[in-house]
Amino acid sequence: MISQNMLKVKSWASAINTVFVAHLIIVGLVITGILPRGIVPFWTIALAVYVLWASLEDSTTFFVRSIPFFIAIPITTGFDSLNMWRVFSGLIFLKWLILNRSYLLKFQQNFLHGRVKSSMSKMVIGHPAALLIGGLFILTALSAFQAQGQILAIKRIIYFVNLSLIGIVAHDLIRKNQDFSQRLIRNIAIPTIIVALVGIVQQISTYYLDIFQFVDFWGGVVERNLFGNAWAETAIRANTWFAYFGEQLSLRMFSIFPDSHSFPIFLLLGLPAVMALSLKKVFQGRTLNPRFDLGSLIRVRASWLVVFIPLIFLCLILTGTRGIWAAGAVSTIWAIFLIYRHRMSLIKDMRCPYIFKYIASYLAIFFLLFGVAYYIIASDQFMVQKDSTGLLARRARSLLDISETSNARRIEIWKDSLRSITKHPLLGVGIGNFPVVVGEDLARAKAGSSAHNLYLHIAAELGLPALLLALWFLWLLLKKLYNNFLDSRFQIPDSIYFASSLIFLPWVLVYSLTDVAIFDERAFLLFVITIALILKPKENGS
Repeated sequence: MISQNMLKVKSWASAINTVFVAHLIIVGLVITGILPRGIVPFWTIALAVYVLWASLEDSTTFFVRSIPFFIAIPITTGFDSLNMWRVFSGLIFLKWLILNRSYLLKFQQNFLHGRVKSSMSKMVIGHPAALLIGGLFILTALSAFQAQGQILAIKRIIYFVNLSLIGIVAHDLIRKNQDFSQRLIRNIAIPTIIVALVGIVQQISTYYLDIFQFVDFWGGVVERNLFGNAWAETAIRANTWFAYFGEQLSLRMFSIFPDSHSFPIFLLLGLPAVMALSLKKVFQGRTLNPRFDLGSLIRVRASWLVVFIPLIFLCLILTGTRGIWAAGAVSTIWAIFLIYRHRMSLIKDMRCPYIFKYIASYLAIFFLLFGVAYYIIASDQFMVQKDSTGLLARRARSLLDISETSNARRIEIWKDSLRSITKHPLLGVGIGNFPVVVGEDLARAKAGSSAHNLYLHIAAELGLPALLLALWFLWLLLKKLYNNFLDSRFQIPDSIYFASSLIFLPWVLVYSLTDVAIFDERAFLLFVITIALILKPKENGS
């Protein structure tokens, strides 16, 4: 009986791997222009059949593994931006509803009669995070009533609901099967490593293509086939893929993402999963004892996957995103604070401080890699010789230069946002209507008009009450993450994931003081899965 179950699991895993590899090949051929985009609708139908045919666990696993590799479906000439993930998240959620219809019916009856007794009822109604999300959704819906562009507001609400569906399914699957979280962690690591490798290939291409060839290929072919004609035109016009220094320029790595802002967020959210896989061997076996020794841990050989950690750090630097650099420094200070706090406090599971110290030590690699990035950024790119080797230092110094064009514009937008919040404190200007805040046409919403600050953006569009709920939710999320890390009942891979997330999730949240790129669909989908993993119940169901 056991062998039959093992064979069944292996066959399902083999099916996922086969479909995923086929998906990577087809997407790769399409986005490089080798296959026509006309094949995408047919491949979408084939994947939809697989999603419906496979088990709910396998469908969700495939979805998570494929997040950055879902591409736009060319339905018509004027409507070619509907992404695959929208279809699959809806199908997976619908499948989850059907499979849980009896349980949901019981929940509905208990709720209508005021009898919240079932475990699912308690989870949905009683969980503070769920209540905050529900309150935030209500305020979002109310903000749409006073929006100038109500159609834009409704589309934006649908967008976020669509993004959140997979998180609901993933959380329920983790609740029913604690081991499913480790499966998700493995399948988060896979796309994180792949997109980092694509970023390296992109960097190498700058030494063989001039600037026009680079933009034609990565913008006119890759981005167009990934996200549709409208976004490709917007991306090419916005031209945020390069760091300019007079007539000299360097690539700001963006891999297969829309820009160099959402790409590093995805890497940071995926990095804990990569660490959980690559460092698992360090903490297992002979090192599992009541008191760890940091020196002995460093001498233990990690998995070969550990080579991707510095690679991902290097990609973070090569995005040229100054906010990411600054947030990295803040996260390092935060990590030092946590280490000091652990030294001064009594922790039942003494492995926790050593796990965290070991993982935090990898931050040194991030700062050391600026030396490597120095030579890469200063190297001749796009067939143009550079006459300055101080480009990286100049870009870093510009972070504090308020007269610099980007900084000056950002400060101006922050001031406009604050003035708008003062005028519309309760419900903001309406979700999806931020261009109103800065006096721009509402059409700019599609081009990514934002407050360049996640928290100001939420307050400006949805109002101060929504911002308070959002901050409360993030606080509960970080608190739950910290408690998960301290809980010895979680297995080693989970503990490594939670310890790593204690560094990299705050890194993303600090960076969000300067950008709203977490709202990009790929970054937000991974954020939703991250939330599902953090809200994972303990073994006793608490």
